[in-house]
Amino acid sequence: MTRDVIVVGASAGGVESLRTFLAEIPADLPAAVLVVLHLPSAGSSMLPSILHRVSTIPVSAATGHDSLRRGHVLVAPPDYHLVVLDQHVVLSRGPRENGHRPAVDALFRSAARTCGSRVIGVVLSGALDDGTAGMLTIRQRGGLVLAQDPLEAPYPGMPKSVIDHVGADHVGSAADLGRLVAELVREGGDDEAAAMSPELLEMEVGMAALDDTAMSRRDWPGDRSGFSCPDCDGTLFAIGDGELLRYRCRVGHAWSARALSAEQSQTVDRALWMAVRSLEERAALNRQLAERAEERGNILSLNRYLERAAEATGSAAVVRRLLTESLTSDDDADEVSTVGEEDHVDQR
Repeated sequence: MTRDVIVVGASAGGVESLRTFLAEIPADLPAAVLVVLHLPSAGSSMLPSILHRVSTIPVSAATGHDSLRRGHVLVAPPDYHLVVLDQHVVLSRGPRENGHRPAVDALFRSAARTCGSRVIGVVLSGALDDGTAGMLTIRQRGGLVLAQDPLEAPYPGMPKSVIDHVGADHVGSAADLGRLVAELVREGGDDEAAAMSPELLEMEVGMAALDDTAMSRRDWPGDRSGFSCPDCDGTLFAIGDGELLRYRCRVGHAWSARALSAEQSQTVDRALWMAVRSLEERAALNRQLAERAEERGNILSLNRYLERAAEATGSAAVVRRLLTESLTSDDDADEVSTVGEEDHVDQR
């Protein structure tokens, strides 16, 4: 059995890495290539045309009615998971994973479940640890794990996490990996590993694809974590342990521990700014009331309103200091997994 399915995931800084990777793939590649780049959900993506300019094999946006075609690149469109089911590629607006749709993990996991040891997984530039859980599934199902050299990647978080927690069969520059897959596709896979299909994998792939059975199940693997889902406020259940601890809520939103921590930090940040706004508005309102009290000659009310205004102003200053301190104390402050403007517009 040849390795004829290549799944590629990238996030921040990933456009240039994808361009470099695809430019090195030969025109006669006997494998299908599926690409997920974390993109903003609104609007359209120029990524297929950007990649088409440098690729020797055809590149197109997935439509949801695609087969796995050798010598062809399919790219996930914004706001849709790219999911491999029964040798076909479908699009799904299933629950977000680590705040993303499309999500790298959803593609990796579904390809591993359907194609087993035929899969070669490639993780390129990106922040935090997106793709690590999916790469673990690829490894468990007999596939190969490739990671961009973190020293080359504009954002090293994603490839470094895969290397540290899953282990990579090959690490190299984006160009090196593009040349390497042309050799690896001719290798045979481990059919015995590919035969495994754990219940958890079936459920998670089903959720990404919005399968009714997976979405309506009553039992749940894992334990209640005591945390709530940032997307829907539902209870999160813990899956796995140690560095690869993950969380899912009942409707399917999925979070790695690092992604959940980063999202919680952003939630706290938003709440603190709301507090600043409310306190400043309270100060402004009390100053207005003080002016009216002064016009009426009501000294008691004037002093009371001025005191309240001063308290609100002082409290707002305290919250602003907390916001300033959080910029330097947050371990993941430089690892926010977002895609910059340069990652989803036309590049020349």
